[in-house]
Amino acid sequence: MIVDEEGAEALSFRAVAGRLGVAHATIQRRCTDLAGLLDLCTDHLSLRLPEIPTSDDWATSTETRFRSLYELLTAHPGLLALRGARPWLGQRLLKRLVEPQLAHNLAIGMSPEEAIAAYRRMYLLTLGSASFVDHRDPKQAQAATRTALAALDPEEFPALTGTLTAVVHGVVSHDIYYGALRQLINAANPTTHGTPSS
Repeated sequence: MIVDEEGAEALSFRAVAGRLGVAHATIQRRCTDLAGLLDLCTDHLSLRLPEIPTSDDWATSTETRFRSLYELLTAHPGLLALRGARPWLGQRLLKRLVEPQLAHNLAIGMSPEEAIAAYRRMYLLTLGSASFVDHRDPKQAQAATRTALAALDPEEFPALTGTLTAVVHGVVSHDIYYGALRQLINAANPTTHGTPSS
């Protein structure tokens, strides 16, 4: 993607048109503005999400859906940053992730309110976990964290300075996300834990 290779400032109708080999006006008519262009990019990337039938095991399918979204987002942090707080509502994303996950939640006995609450918890965890570190350069993120913490007074910040190695590792650890996702899945699964809490 242009944003991944050249940075957010390189994204334009002309740049996309050049990559696709079509006229600049064609892209502008299709997208109207930058927001529309971002929606188009997001929708295109959503094709990389797997199609998982709701007949499969709910917990396994749920973990696969959200891990796939997380891996897609961390692979394209520039697009994630450009979109900011805009909702991700492209039809392909809705078809590959939202619709099947909600349908699967309902199929295992969740009420509509429980189904959307479980989905939103996992979605927000995924989006937040992907957003706050540029996973393309984990060494730089760790170095910046180490430098910032090394400047702290150990008497004033004993927990941070006393666990520096663990904190620096945790900044870029994908395992923290995967573990938190599994915790949410286990807590939401009515087949093993009764009715999910709202």
